[in-house]
Amino acid sequence: MLLLHAIRVEIHLLLHPRKKKRKRAVKSRKLNQIRKKPSINLKWCTKVSSYYGPKFHGKLTANGEIFDMYGVTAAHKEFPFNTVTRVTNENNGKSLIIRINDRGPYVGDRILDCSFGAAKKLGFVSEGTAPVKIEILEWGDGEYMHHD
Repeated sequence: MLLLHAIRVEIHLLLHPRKKKRKRAVKSRKLNQIRKKPSINLKWCTKVSSYYGPKFHGKLTANGEIFDMYGVTAAHKEFPFNTVTRVTNENNGKSLIIRINDRGPYVGDRILDCSFGAAKKLGFVSEGTAPVKIEILEWGDGEYMHHD
């Protein structure tokens, strides 16, 4: 009886071959990731920067790192994660090399949200914001940090 059933199945498969399944597009698990360079083609720009710190210290950034408010990192809305920039405070001329590891700022026309440590080294903690010049030194890979 089983042999008869197996023969019927084989004959059916010979007469009606299965169609190959299409591969579905796999959704990326890389959150808030921009893999390409932003649509704006720039080497540098000048806009307002702010900083963030205690409220987010120890929490995950958009790229999966744990935020260290005393570190030298920043958030940008479009730059791929791990983009390396030189940020210069236009008010006092102080500059610093900063890596992008988060998304933001989401207030007004600001272009960059520096960590508290970066803002302190750039000298605008007491003011809260400062006009900065951002120069791209190296475009990032856009990779999300995985925690195993």
